[in-house]
Amino acid sequence: MRVLVTGTSLLPSYGGPAFSVSRLATALAEAGAEVGIWAADGSATVTPLLSADSTLRRLDGNAARALDSFGKADILHDNGIWLLHNHRLAVLAEKRRVPRVVSTRGMLEPWAFGHKPFKKHLAWRLYQRRDLAQACCHITTSDAEAGNLRQLGLGVSIVTVPNGVDTPPERPQIRGSCGGTIHGGPRTALFMGRIYPIKGLPMLIKAWARVRPRDWILRIVGPDEAGHQKELERAVGAAGLEQVVSFAGPLEHAMKQSAFFDAELFVLPTHSESFGMVVAEALAHGLPVLTTTGAPWSILPERGCGWWVDATIDGIAEGLLQATSLNPEELQTMGAKGRALVIAEFGWKRIADRMLSAYEATLANAILCKRLSTCLGPMN
Repeated sequence: MRVLVTGTSLLPSYGGPAFSVSRLATALAEAGAEVGIWAADGSATVTPLLSADSTLRRLDGNAARALDSFGKADILHDNGIWLLHNHRLAVLAEKRRVPRVVSTRGMLEPWAFGHKPFKKHLAWRLYQRRDLAQACCHITTSDAEAGNLRQLGLGVSIVTVPNGVDTPPERPQIRGSCGGTIHGGPRTALFMGRIYPIKGLPMLIKAWARVRPRDWILRIVGPDEAGHQKELERAVGAAGLEQVVSFAGPLEHAMKQSAFFDAELFVLPTHSESFGMVVAEALAHGLPVLTTTGAPWSILPERGCGWWVDATIDGIAEGLLQATSLNPEELQTMGAKGRALVIAEFGWKRIADRMLSAYEATLANAILCKRLSTCLGPMN
């Protein structure tokens, strides 16, 4: 099968989608597909997230040039919506009769749809609804996202395939039996991701100020978007948390592992996630996770590897109170359960096989529809 995977950017600074799209394309190639990969910003040819030894074809130029260079694709898998290149790909796929599947990447979740609503509602009327309705299949990463997408009544089949996760080395034992680090320093709760309103960081800072866990610090790692970090820094100062809350900025890919291993707890206080790639990454690194019902991770308390709380200050504060009251050994045990969950359910080979099955079903349905159209003739 020949698959063209497309996205907005494959640079590490773009965040979770850059990693998940790059890794998906690699896993599909390893599973035997012939895969081309293209990004609207031209990063497919320069990203460090793709191995130089990969059989992937890295494509550049505009969307039309990428399609021409790759040749006839069996499936065009576009990741994301709203942007002009997504619309351009929809037009090209229709014109060239290439079956198109779309990963909506949480961009139609209620909170996300309601953020900057004027532009989105205008785009929805002008082209986005039509583009989605003409896709052959929509890929979601959770049942919750699928349910919200289904309510839009687009009449397109929906397949849920979660993101995969690479398994890092086992977590080193960095804590002493009496609590605190073996160096005698404070214990660390980690947030990693874009510093942007959807991530709910103002709620986390207010919850942290309420709980003020003893001997704990909060480390916020990630790129600032739209100047949101300044707002958070003011909130930290107003709450008198300057000594325990820090902003580390974005980290290079190799440094992320150290950040995970230096922490005892991961916190994602999000308003909305279609999957929450960083939750899976934290679990893979042996960290228990505290996140909200804005992320589709109800499995955390079910499997004993974290907390799933209301996306409110009260909910996050209660989760922090419970999590930071546990000793290091208890948190390590929870983290080990989370790592086992990720290995069993989210390995990239398993995810690639599921995605290829979705492509095959989409292609078979597209061929069937084409035959029916031929047999029935044009509708009057």
